Order: sequence, then structure tokens, then C-alpha cells
Amino acid sequence: MIDPVPGDRRPAVSPQLALRISAVGLVAFLLFSVLFFRLWYLQVLDGDSYRVQANSNRSRVETLPAARGSIVDRNGEPLVQNTAAVVARLRPDSLPASEKEAAADYGDKVIERAKLSKRRQGPEISIPAVPPDFAPRVQRLARTLGMRVATIQERIIRGLFLAGYAPVTIKANLPEDVAGFILERPKQFPGVETPQVLLRAYPQRSLAAQIFGTTNQISPEQLKERYYRERKVRPGTVIGRSGVEAAFDDYLRGTDGRQTLRVDAQGNPRGNGRVIEPTPGRGVQLTLDLDLQKAADAAYRRVAGNLDGAFVALDPRNGAILATGSFPTYDPTLLARPISDRRYKAIFEPKDGSAGPLLDRVSQSLYPAASTFKIVTALAGFDEGLITPSSTYADTGCIVFGGDKRRACNSGGGKGNGEINVATALKVSSDTFFYDLGLRLFEKRGEPLQKWARRLGFGRITGNDLGGETKGNVPDAAWRRRVGQIEIDCRKKNKIPLSAPSDVAGTRNCGLYDVGPFTLGEAVNLAVGQGALQTNPLQLAVAYAALANGGRIVRPHLGSKVIDDTGAVLQPIPAEKSRKIKIPAAFRSAIMDGLHRSASEPGGTSADVFSNSTPPWNQKRFPIFGKTGTAENVAQVIDQSWYVAYSYDRSPERKPIVVVVTAEKGRFGADTAAPIARLILSAWFGVKAAVVRGASETK
Repeated sequence: MIDPVPGDRRPAVSPQLALRISAVGLVAFLLFSVLFFRLWYLQVLDGDSYRVQANSNRSRVETLPAARGSIVDRNGEPLVQNTAAVVARLRPDSLPASEKEAAADYGDKVIERAKLSKRRQGPEISIPAVPPDFAPRVQRLARTLGMRVATIQERIIRGLFLAGYAPVTIKANLPEDVAGFILERPKQFPGVETPQVLLRAYPQRSLAAQIFGTTNQISPEQLKERYYRERKVRPGTVIGRSGVEAAFDDYLRGTDGRQTLRVDAQGNPRGNGRVIEPTPGRGVQLTLDLDLQKAADAAYRRVAGNLDGAFVALDPRNGAILATGSFPTYDPTLLARPISDRRYKAIFEPKDGSAGPLLDRVSQSLYPAASTFKIVTALAGFDEGLITPSSTYADTGCIVFGGDKRRACNSGGGKGNGEINVATALKVSSDTFFYDLGLRLFEKRGEPLQKWARRLGFGRITGNDLGGETKGNVPDAAWRRRVGQIEIDCRKKNKIPLSAPSDVAGTRNCGLYDVGPFTLGEAVNLAVGQGALQTNPLQLAVAYAALANGGRIVRPHLGSKVIDDTGAVLQPIPAEKSRKIKIPAAFRSAIMDGLHRSASEPGGTSADVFSNSTPPWNQKRFPIFGKTGTAENVAQVIDQSWYVAYSYDRSPERKPIVVVVTAEKGRFGADTAAPIARLILSAWFGVKAAVVRGASETK
């Protein structure tokens, strides 16, 4: 037997201590038993009820869109406003992963295609088919909404691609009974909401449709832009994408609100939490005059019928746009609501090759100016000392020029006009007078004709407050070198000899330009606004406004004032400053004399339009300074009709207006454009309207 280790002396456990330890252990056992039983009860016996409560204890923050401000005309008449509508929309978080993956794959393909040149892009990326696990839901929704499955799928895919975080609107203007049917069956329509929203409405329908632009939810790419980050624009915010909506978005947009919703596991609302009310946007008053706009629109349709074209009227003192129209036009309501790709293409992408109604031909077109450009040639001739207001030219009807003895004649048979000065040349629109002037300007250094064209705004943007305008082209030596090099590069790439004719080169997308220096023939064409000169009605309006106001190149603008919902003015919208060019009084007087005689004296190219009516136009009270133009456009078999007019009521400070009208395939300027302009002027001055067409004119 081994003795215990010395010093290890433990006291024996007494019966009383053992009893106490047993009691404590029993109590601990009972407590743990109760806790275990309670946990078992909660998880097993009553687990389902608590699971339901837990699933219901969720919240979702929703955006409360701010109402966009209204857009009104100069007199407060509504042009764009809001209307309440019930919509059917689908929450992205309710979609299966297969649908989200399909949308992501579609988006990747669209982005990759956009990176390619137009020649290499090929057909548009098709919308993927509805995944099998999502098909029953889409089919059920299609039957309920009376829509095609393909249309719903298209809107979901495009919506996820453009703004994957935002609900996708499937249908607008939902009938109340359909909305109620969906609302009462959340399990059959998971993720489908039927809120009441504000949509843009256009009480004037197609009037000035191209200027208003569109709105849409901000895209993920735009959210990263500094402009929107500085303004703390949140995902889901509706912003202006183009036109007036984009140009004045800071005023119109307002600030979205937010509300916290308590929802169940399926996202169905179970009560409201905190609400931050949205702040509505402010209104914008434009310079447009609705009465003039209606009259101008009706005048164009009355005279030009279905011809493509445009008109613009502005105040030559400050560039305020009083009326503007582009044809064909459209009802902008179509783009304020979901539209199928098939319908969009049918309306906005005509198969006949025309530009379609989305193009604003006032500022985004490219046309030769024809004889309306002759005022530029006259100013250049004055400035170079080649002509004076009293100097004359013997107009025999034709002119021969160049080493190859090319012959150019007055249009209309080459009839001569005898000894004429610059005012008479403008009155009768003598081509040979300006051909000869163009030849002499070509011999001067510094390209004076091109210099004056650019001074007056040709070949450069006008700086209008909507943007998106075309720059146009004033052909010169630098332009000729540039396009010549494009042709050389194209032919080298396609192994086509430079000596090959254009029709041969054209089979491989070359042959678009000549190779060589700026020629005498091109100078002659430019002098009468033909050839490679490209402009638009807004540029012409600015040029003639400068002539009318004595040399100020105004900035055309539509924005006038910021207003509240009562129409009270909050602040003016500042217009860009005009620049000044020097037009000597004697030069201006001679040109204005020619333009007035053109519209008022027998033999003037537009005189019949203003005199052949009962009563005739009151030239003493409303003097007309007008210029016709008939453009030979290579893209058209029939000539294009132009007319530019400036007038006022007794004094240049009383209701001054510049009107520019063009009608593609409208033939002579006095046939179509001038009668439209007369009707517009009649509406502006409140005189009796009459449609009178000119007997004939030259280019």
C-alpha cells in the first residue's frame, strides 16, 4: 500500500455538503430542461407562426417621384403638363435569375455592337426568349393586360438593360378593373405593382413636337457623371433626355421623396413607415407664341400638304424663337408611355429612306441654301470693293468661265436682265450677277466669301439652348483637302485607281468626293448657295436677323422664365450674349432695298405672293423684305423651296419678325415656301390671310 503524498490532505465530504450539491444540480437540471423545452416549443410546435411574423418584419424604401414642372408658352398657355395614370410595373427583385441573366447578356451584346462602326454592326440584337421558369408568369400577365408575350418580354429586357434597379413599366393607362384584379391576386402576379403615377401630357398634340424631347429614368452610366453626382440625383429619378426637357431639367425635375414600406417576404405592402414628401419641379415658360405656332403649323399643312420641310420664326432683336415646326411630325404622347419596338420602327423609322419625324429639320437638317445665300455673296463683294451699291453689271442671261469655257445661265431659260445693280440683282434673283461676283471673289486672298459666310453663322452651330444642332458646311480649300484625302484613303484601302470614275469607285463605298483643289466651279456654285454648302433654317434665320438688326448675331433660344405652379415668375432664364459683326450702313441699305423690291415690285420673285390678293398686302404698314430660293438637291429629283422674310409693324421696334420656310420637293420658292411665310406673317400681324403663289422665279 502506497501512502498518500505528504502534504495532500483533502477534507472528507460531509453528508450535508453532498446534499446541497445534489440540490443545486437538480435545480440547474430543471432550469435547463425548461429552457430546452421552451426552445423546442418555439421552433417545433409554434415555429410556423413565428416564421410568418419574421418574414413580415421587413421594410422596403420606395421613391416618391416628384412631379415635373409644366412647360407653357409666352402667354402661359400649356404645352407640356402632367396627367395621372395607373400603370402596371414589375419589380426587378421579383424576377428569376434566368431573366436577369438574359437581360445582362442582351445588354453586353448591345454595348459591344455599339462599339463597332455602322458598316460592321450588322442586324440589331434580338430580344431573348422568355426563360421556361418565367414563362407562366409572363403568359398570365399577358392575358390579363391584353398584350403579347413578346412585347412584355421586350419591355422587361430593355428596362433591365437601361436601369436594372428600377421597376419596369409594362403598360400605362391601366383600367381600374384590371388594376384591381391584379391587386387582389398578389400570389398570381408576384412583383407586379399598379401604382398611380404622373405621365407627361401634350395638350397641343403634334405642335412643335420635336423641341420638347423625352424623359426617362436616369441610367447607371449617367449616375456616375459628375453633373448628376454634384446634384445628388438618386437612382430611379426621372430626368430629361432631350429637347426642352433636358435643357431645363434642373428647373423641371424637382426632388423625389421617399417612403418606407413594411412588406412581407413576397414584397407585398403591410403598412407605411416614414414618409418624406417629394418637392415638385418648377415650370418653364418658353418664348413660343401658341397662336402663331398653330397658325404656322396650319399654314404649312395647307400649302405644302405632306411634303417634308420646316419653318421657324424668331425675334431678330434677341433671337427669341416665336414658332418652330418640322414635318413630318408626331404625337409626343407616344414616347411618354411604353411603346413596342415594332410600333416604334413603323412610326419613327420609315422604310422609304426619309429621315422620319424625330429629326428636327429646323436645326438638325442639312440643305443647300440656294438663292437665300446671295446676301452673303453681296456682303463679301462689298467688303472686297468688287461692287458698290450703284455699280452695275450687264446680265445677258449666261456667263462663260474657266479654261474649259463652262457656261452657266440664269434659271428659267437663261433670260437676261440687262444692266442691273446689286439691289435689282436681288430683286430678280439674277444668277449671273452672283456667278460673276463669285468668280472675282475666288481670285481674292483669304477666301472672303467663306469668311463672310462664317461671320453670319454658316458652317457653325448657332448656340441655341436646346443643342443637338448640325454645324453645316461652308466649302473651302481646307474642306476640299480633307474630303479629298478621305477619298484617296478609301481608294487605297479598296485598291481602286485614282483615275477610276466615281461610279466604279462607288461600288466599294468610295467615289463620294473629288480629289484635287477647291475649284472655280465650286466657287461659282457657292456664290448662289449651291454645291457643297450645307445649312439649316435656323442658321438662315440668324443670318437674316443680323442683316435686319444691323449686325448682331443673335443666339436663338426658347427658354424665357422659370415659373411656379400659379404662373408667377420666379426668375428669368438668361439668354446667351450675341456677337457683333460690322455691316456698313450703305451695304446693308442696298441689300435691304433689293429684298424689299423682291417682295413688293413687279418682277420681284415673291411680289405676286404679296400683291395678288384682295386686298393686297399693306407694304407701307408691314414692309416685307424677302428672298426666295430654289435648291437643286442631289438627294431629290424635285427642287427644294425656300423663303426668308423680315417684317415689322410700321417701325423696326414694333413686332419685328424673321420667318424662314423650306419645303423639300416644293419646287420654286414662290410656289410653296413664300405662300406659307405669308400666312405666318398674316397671323403675326393679325391681317387677313390669303394663299397666293408666285408666277415664276429664278434660283
